[in-house]
Amino acid sequence: MNEIERLIALLARLPGLGPRSARRAALALIKRRESLMEPLAKALQDAAANIRNCSVCGNLDTADPCHICTDARRDATLLCVVEEVADLWALERTGAYKGRYHVLGGTLSAIDGVGPDDLRIPALVERVSAAGIDEVVLATNLTVDGQTTAHYITERLAPTGARVTLLAHGVPVGGELDYLDDGTLTAALRARRAPEG
Repeated sequence: MNEIERLIALLARLPGLGPRSARRAALALIKRRESLMEPLAKALQDAAANIRNCSVCGNLDTADPCHICTDARRDATLLCVVEEVADLWALERTGAYKGRYHVLGGTLSAIDGVGPDDLRIPALVERVSAAGIDEVVLATNLTVDGQTTAHYITERLAPTGARVTLLAHGVPVGGELDYLDDGTLTAALRARRAPEG
């Protein structure tokens, strides 16, 4: 496989890029080698060397703990639980949430063999128990796995005494946070509620 085919094959592995889109992207990069390809290659190399998961919340950053965990202006008693870093970023875009985060790294899924210990759920329970968290906002996606995960976390957090709330209004069933607009996410954060049952 030559360099061009390798570039196309690697680009095609990115979400949202099929073989055709990957070929177009590769061609654009090659045509704009000095203004686009070389700076992109340097940015990718720098990102690979410097970006890591925050040991506290699971966010991606060049610092550990991340800039959100170390921001003294954030409400340390309010914790938002999300499935993935993309969901954290989606909520941050709104500017409506001023607490801290906890990234699970996925959802519970019996079909895929993903259990609580495969996610950052034990760390969440420990964090809520030890850190004086007053409210935990469960911002999992409104999918079957997301709702199962939220229910499980609600049960696990019950002994901590922290109030558990869910996102509401505006987040469609089956919807994923990363694809929602800022207004919908802001409304959902403001209308959060306690889980049923």
